Amino acid sequence: MDLRQLSYVVAVAELSSFTRAAERCFVVQSALSHQVARLESELGARLFHRTSRQVRLTAAGAAFLPAARQCLAAAERARSEVAAATGEVRGRLSVGVIPTVCAVDVPAALRLFHDRHPQVRITLVMGGSDDLVDRVATGVLDVAFLGLPIERVITEVAQHLLAHDNHVVVMSATHPLADSEELSLHDLAGQVFVDFPPGTPGRAQVDQAFAAAGLSRDVAFDVTDAHLMTGLIAQELGIGMLPSAYAQQLTGVVTIPVHDAARRAEHLIWSSDGPSPAAAAFLHQVRTAAA
Repeated sequence: MDLRQLSYVVAVAELSSFTRAAERCFVVQSALSHQVARLESELGARLFHRTSRQVRLTAAGAAFLPAARQCLAAAERARSEVAAATGEVRGRLSVGVIPTVCAVDVPAALRLFHDRHPQVRITLVMGGSDDLVDRVATGVLDVAFLGLPIERVITEVAQHLLAHDNHVVVMSATHPLADSEELSLHDLAGQVFVDFPPGTPGRAQVDQAFAAAGLSRDVAFDVTDAHLMTGLIAQELGIGMLPSAYAQQLTGVVTIPVHDAARRAEHLIWSSDGPSPAAAAFLHQVRTAAA
Protein backbone atom coordinates (compact mmCIF):
# COMPACT_ATOMS: atom_id res chain seq x y z
CA MET A 1 0.00 0.00 0.00
CA ASP A 2 1.38 3.43 -0.90
CA LEU A 3 0.23 7.04 -0.93
CA ARG A 4 -0.32 6.99 -4.67
CA GLN A 5 -2.86 4.19 -4.34
CA LEU A 6 -4.61 6.02 -1.51
CA SER A 7 -4.87 9.17 -3.60
CA TYR A 8 -6.40 7.17 -6.44
CA VAL A 9 -9.04 5.67 -4.15
CA VAL A 10 -9.95 9.08 -2.75
CA ALA A 11 -10.22 10.55 -6.24
CA VAL A 12 -12.49 7.74 -7.48
CA ALA A 13 -14.66 8.02 -4.38
CA GLU A 14 -15.05 11.79 -4.71
CA LEU A 15 -15.69 11.79 -8.45
CA SER A 16 -17.59 8.46 -8.75
CA SER A 17 -15.62 7.81 -11.92
CA PHE A 18 -12.36 6.10 -12.79
CA THR A 19 -12.07 8.24 -15.91
CA ARG A 20 -12.40 11.57 -14.10
CA ALA A 21 -10.19 10.34 -11.27
CA ALA A 22 -7.44 9.49 -13.74
CA GLU A 23 -7.74 12.98 -15.24
CA ARG A 24 -7.44 14.56 -11.81
CA CYS A 25 -4.41 12.43 -10.95
CA PHE A 26 -2.76 12.97 -14.37
CA VAL A 27 -2.47 9.27 -15.17
CA VAL A 28 -4.06 7.04 -17.78
CA GLN A 29 -7.18 5.25 -16.60
CA SER A 30 -5.71 1.79 -17.05
CA ALA A 31 -2.83 2.61 -14.70
CA LEU A 32 -5.16 4.02 -12.05
CA SER A 33 -7.53 1.03 -12.31
CA HIS A 34 -4.59 -1.36 -12.04
CA GLN A 35 -3.31 0.29 -8.86
CA VAL A 36 -6.77 0.30 -7.25
CA ALA A 37 -7.15 -3.39 -8.15
CA ARG A 38 -3.73 -4.15 -6.60
CA LEU A 39 -4.78 -2.37 -3.41
CA GLU A 40 -8.06 -4.28 -3.30
CA SER A 41 -6.13 -7.54 -3.71
CA GLU A 42 -3.82 -6.60 -0.85
CA LEU A 43 -6.76 -5.67 1.38
CA GLY A 44 -8.75 -8.73 0.41
CA ALA A 45 -11.89 -6.68 -0.27
CA ARG A 46 -13.50 -4.75 -3.11
CA LEU A 47 -13.57 -1.01 -2.47
CA PHE A 48 -15.91 -0.08 -5.32
CA HIS A 49 -19.01 -1.43 -7.01
CA ARG A 50 -18.35 -0.98 -10.73
CA THR A 51 -21.04 -0.99 -13.40
CA SER A 52 -21.20 0.47 -16.88
CA ARG A 53 -23.16 3.43 -15.51
CA GLN A 54 -21.76 4.19 -12.09
CA VAL A 55 -19.01 3.64 -9.55
CA ARG A 56 -19.84 3.65 -5.85
CA LEU A 57 -18.15 2.63 -2.64
CA THR A 58 -18.73 -0.78 -1.12
CA ALA A 59 -19.15 -1.07 2.65
CA ALA A 60 -15.44 -1.88 2.84
CA GLY A 61 -14.64 1.14 0.68
CA ALA A 62 -16.72 3.44 2.88
CA ALA A 63 -14.83 2.14 5.92
CA PHE A 64 -11.47 2.54 4.19
CA LEU A 65 -12.00 6.07 2.82
CA PRO A 66 -11.66 8.12 6.06
CA ALA A 67 -8.41 6.36 6.95
CA ALA A 68 -7.09 6.92 3.42
CA ARG A 69 -7.83 10.62 3.71
CA GLN A 70 -6.15 10.78 7.09
CA CYS A 71 -3.02 9.10 5.73
CA LEU A 72 -2.81 11.53 2.82
CA ALA A 73 -3.38 14.48 5.14
CA ALA A 74 -0.67 13.21 7.49
CA ALA A 75 1.80 12.90 4.62
CA GLU A 76 0.98 16.40 3.43
CA ARG A 77 1.30 17.68 6.99
CA ALA A 78 4.71 16.04 7.33
CA ARG A 79 5.96 17.73 4.17
CA SER A 80 4.57 21.07 5.37
CA GLU A 81 6.17 20.74 8.79
CA VAL A 82 9.59 20.11 7.22
CA ALA A 83 9.16 23.17 5.00
CA ALA A 84 8.06 25.26 8.00
CA ALA A 85 11.16 24.17 9.90
CA THR A 86 13.25 25.73 7.15
CA GLY A 87 11.24 28.96 7.29
CA GLU A 88 8.88 28.34 4.37
CA VAL A 89 5.12 27.94 4.64
CA ARG A 90 3.80 25.66 1.93
CA GLY A 91 1.35 22.81 1.42
CA ARG A 92 -2.40 23.16 1.18
CA LEU A 93 -4.99 25.29 2.97
CA SER A 94 -8.69 24.38 2.75
CA VAL A 95 -11.11 27.05 3.96
CA GLY A 96 -14.83 26.65 4.57
CA VAL A 97 -17.11 29.70 4.40
CA ILE A 98 -20.80 30.33 4.99
CA PRO A 99 -22.36 32.56 2.29
CA THR A 100 -23.27 35.31 4.79
CA VAL A 101 -19.90 35.69 6.54
CA CYS A 102 -19.26 39.37 7.30
CA ALA A 103 -16.80 39.64 10.18
CA VAL A 104 -13.91 38.99 7.80
CA ASP A 105 -13.49 39.93 4.14
CA VAL A 106 -12.49 36.42 3.12
CA PRO A 107 -11.33 37.21 -0.46
CA ALA A 108 -9.17 40.07 0.84
CA ALA A 109 -7.76 37.86 3.61
CA LEU A 110 -6.88 35.15 1.09
CA ARG A 111 -5.26 37.71 -1.20
CA LEU A 112 -3.02 38.90 1.63
CA PHE A 113 -2.25 35.33 2.64
CA HIS A 114 -1.35 34.36 -0.93
CA ASP A 115 0.94 37.38 -1.23
CA ARG A 116 2.75 36.31 1.92
CA HIS A 117 2.79 32.56 1.23
CA PRO A 118 2.61 31.97 -2.54
CA GLN A 119 3.65 28.30 -2.21
CA VAL A 120 0.42 27.38 -0.41
CA ARG A 121 -2.35 25.94 -2.61
CA ILE A 122 -5.78 27.10 -1.41
CA THR A 123 -9.19 25.43 -1.64
CA LEU A 124 -12.31 27.43 -0.78
CA VAL A 125 -15.55 25.61 0.03
CA MET A 126 -19.01 27.13 0.61
CA GLY A 127 -21.42 25.39 2.97
CA GLY A 128 -23.67 25.56 5.98
CA SER A 129 -22.24 26.02 9.46
CA ASP A 130 -23.09 22.54 10.79
CA ASP A 131 -21.58 20.88 7.72
CA LEU A 132 -18.43 22.98 8.02
CA VAL A 133 -18.01 22.05 11.69
CA ASP A 134 -18.17 18.38 10.71
CA ARG A 135 -15.66 18.86 7.90
CA VAL A 136 -13.16 20.62 10.14
CA ALA A 137 -13.63 18.08 12.94
CA THR A 138 -12.91 15.20 10.53
CA GLY A 139 -9.93 16.93 8.89
CA VAL A 140 -11.55 17.52 5.50
CA LEU A 141 -11.14 21.28 5.98
CA ASP A 142 -8.38 23.16 7.83
CA VAL A 143 -10.39 26.19 8.95
CA ALA A 144 -13.90 27.57 8.50
CA PHE A 145 -15.94 30.72 9.07
CA LEU A 146 -19.32 30.07 10.73
CA GLY A 147 -22.47 31.88 11.79
CA LEU A 148 -24.28 30.28 14.77
CA PRO A 149 -26.92 31.14 17.37
CA ILE A 150 -25.44 33.05 20.31
CA GLU A 151 -26.26 30.18 22.67
CA ARG A 152 -24.51 27.51 20.59
CA VAL A 153 -21.41 26.10 22.29
CA ILE A 154 -18.84 24.56 19.94
CA THR A 155 -17.07 21.56 21.44
CA GLU A 156 -16.03 19.54 18.38
CA VAL A 157 -13.31 21.96 17.23
CA ALA A 158 -11.18 24.86 18.44
CA GLN A 159 -12.71 28.27 17.83
CA HIS A 160 -12.18 32.02 17.96
CA LEU A 161 -15.16 34.37 18.30
CA LEU A 162 -15.01 37.01 15.58
CA ALA A 163 -18.17 39.11 16.08
CA HIS A 164 -21.77 39.32 17.23
CA ASP A 165 -24.53 40.69 15.01
CA ASN A 166 -28.28 41.40 15.18
CA HIS A 167 -30.75 40.30 12.53
CA VAL A 168 -32.84 42.79 10.60
CA VAL A 169 -36.05 42.17 8.71
CA VAL A 170 -35.79 42.20 4.91
CA MET A 171 -38.87 43.03 2.80
CA SER A 172 -39.87 44.42 -0.56
CA ALA A 173 -40.08 48.19 -0.97
CA THR A 174 -43.84 47.87 -1.57
CA HIS A 175 -44.55 46.00 1.67
CA PRO A 176 -47.01 47.82 3.98
CA LEU A 177 -44.37 47.93 6.75
CA ALA A 178 -41.53 49.09 4.48
CA ASP A 179 -41.64 52.68 5.79
CA SER A 180 -41.20 51.65 9.44
CA GLU A 181 -38.16 52.91 11.33
CA GLU A 182 -38.10 49.92 13.68
CA LEU A 183 -40.24 46.82 14.20
CA SER A 184 -40.70 44.04 16.73
CA LEU A 185 -41.15 40.30 16.37
CA HIS A 186 -44.79 40.82 17.38
CA ASP A 187 -45.21 43.16 14.40
CA LEU A 188 -43.87 40.43 12.10
CA ALA A 189 -45.52 37.32 13.54
CA GLY A 190 -48.48 37.45 11.15
CA GLN A 191 -46.34 37.79 8.02
CA VAL A 192 -45.35 35.10 5.51
CA PHE A 193 -41.63 34.29 5.73
CA VAL A 194 -38.87 33.10 3.46
CA ASP A 195 -36.15 31.35 5.47
CA PHE A 196 -33.45 28.69 5.52
CA PRO A 197 -34.49 25.03 5.91
CA PRO A 198 -35.53 23.74 9.35
CA GLY A 199 -32.64 22.51 11.48
CA THR A 200 -30.02 24.79 9.94
CA PRO A 201 -28.24 27.35 12.17
CA GLY A 202 -29.56 30.23 10.05
CA ARG A 203 -33.15 29.09 10.62
CA ALA A 204 -32.56 28.20 14.28
CA GLN A 205 -31.43 31.73 15.13
CA VAL A 206 -34.77 33.21 14.07
CA ASP A 207 -36.90 30.30 15.30
CA GLN A 208 -35.39 30.63 18.77
CA ALA A 209 -36.06 34.38 18.89
CA PHE A 210 -39.74 33.89 18.00
CA ALA A 211 -40.08 31.02 20.47
CA ALA A 212 -38.50 33.12 23.25
CA ALA A 213 -41.07 35.84 22.51
CA GLY A 214 -43.90 33.28 22.69
CA LEU A 215 -44.71 33.78 19.02
CA SER A 216 -45.10 31.56 15.95
CA ARG A 217 -44.76 32.37 12.27
CA ASP A 218 -45.55 31.01 8.83
CA VAL A 219 -42.51 30.02 6.74
CA ALA A 220 -43.85 29.41 3.23
CA PHE A 221 -40.52 29.13 1.40
CA ASP A 222 -37.45 27.18 2.53
CA VAL A 223 -34.30 28.11 0.61
CA THR A 224 -30.64 27.20 1.00
CA ASP A 225 -29.13 30.39 -0.39
CA ALA A 226 -29.35 33.93 1.02
CA HIS A 227 -29.15 35.45 -2.46
CA LEU A 228 -32.15 33.40 -3.59
CA MET A 229 -33.96 34.33 -0.39
CA THR A 230 -33.48 38.00 -1.23
CA GLY A 231 -34.81 37.43 -4.76
CA LEU A 232 -38.00 35.82 -3.46
CA ILE A 233 -38.47 38.67 -0.99
CA ALA A 234 -38.03 41.22 -3.78
CA GLN A 235 -40.78 39.39 -5.68
CA GLU A 236 -43.11 40.00 -2.69
CA LEU A 237 -43.39 36.31 -1.82
CA GLY A 238 -42.59 36.93 1.84
CA ILE A 239 -40.25 38.65 4.26
CA GLY A 240 -37.03 37.35 5.79
CA MET A 241 -34.52 37.99 8.54
CA LEU A 242 -30.78 38.16 7.94
CA PRO A 243 -27.74 39.47 9.86
CA SER A 244 -27.51 43.25 9.64
CA ALA A 245 -23.90 43.27 8.42
CA TYR A 246 -24.83 41.03 5.50
CA ALA A 247 -28.09 42.86 4.78
CA GLN A 248 -26.20 46.13 4.22
CA GLN A 249 -25.02 44.87 0.84
CA LEU A 250 -28.47 43.85 -0.44
CA THR A 251 -30.18 45.75 -3.25
CA GLY A 252 -33.78 45.79 -4.42
CA VAL A 253 -35.17 45.28 -0.90
CA VAL A 254 -35.68 47.25 2.31
CA THR A 255 -34.02 46.38 5.64
CA ILE A 256 -35.46 47.50 8.98
CA PRO A 257 -34.06 47.06 12.52
CA VAL A 258 -35.98 44.74 14.87
CA HIS A 259 -35.49 45.65 18.52
CA ASP A 260 -35.95 42.09 19.86
CA ALA A 261 -34.42 40.31 16.87
CA ALA A 262 -32.32 37.18 16.81
CA ARG A 263 -28.56 37.51 17.29
CA ARG A 264 -25.79 35.43 15.83
CA ALA A 265 -22.11 34.85 16.53
CA GLU A 266 -19.49 34.49 13.81
CA HIS A 267 -16.66 32.07 14.60
CA LEU A 268 -13.38 31.03 13.04
CA ILE A 269 -12.76 27.33 13.73
CA TRP A 270 -9.95 24.81 13.24
CA SER A 271 -9.13 21.27 14.29
CA SER A 272 -8.69 20.57 17.99
CA ASP A 273 -5.68 18.45 17.01
CA GLY A 274 -3.82 21.60 16.03
CA PRO A 275 -3.46 23.44 12.72
CA SER A 276 -1.03 22.66 9.92
CA PRO A 277 1.71 25.26 9.29
CA ALA A 278 -0.37 26.85 6.50
CA ALA A 279 -3.50 26.89 8.64
CA ALA A 280 -1.55 28.29 11.60
CA ALA A 281 -0.24 31.14 9.45
CA PHE A 282 -3.73 31.92 8.18
CA LEU A 283 -5.22 31.80 11.68
CA HIS A 284 -2.53 34.15 12.98
CA GLN A 285 -3.21 36.60 10.15
CA VAL A 286 -6.99 36.63 10.64
CA ARG A 287 -6.90 36.78 14.43
CA THR A 288 -4.31 39.56 14.40
CA ALA A 289 -6.40 41.60 11.96
CA ALA A 290 -9.56 41.05 14.02
CA ALA A 291 -7.92 42.01 17.33
